[in-house]
Amino acid sequence: MSETFTIFPEHHDVLISVAAQLMNGSEVIVDDQRILISRVGSGRLRSVRFMMNGRAIIAIEQNRNKPSRWAQLATKGHQVVQFQDLASKKYLAVVVDGEVFEFGKR
Repeated sequence: MSETFTIFPEHHDVLISVAAQLMNGSEVIVDDQRILISRVGSGRLRSVRFMMNGRAIIAIEQNRNKPSRWAQLATKGHQVVQFQDLASKKYLAVVVDGEVFEFGKR
């Protein structure tokens, strides 16, 4: 079983940067590494895989056709990007218009 990935405050700037680049360009730069953005799924959503704190993370543009509050925000024109830990398949956070919301934190 893989251990849970913890998002520290210093990761927020990375998540915000990746989200902005994902929604506004053709590549993402993380730690001086250029990563091309790909399109996934039937909705051709933007997606990019990168390493953060030694873990593989995927950033995925929010699917507007899902029945979630995040999809409703995306439908209204907000930039919404989900972040998932590839090892555990757990969603870690979402960035909405440059603001980070972590999952599992109360």
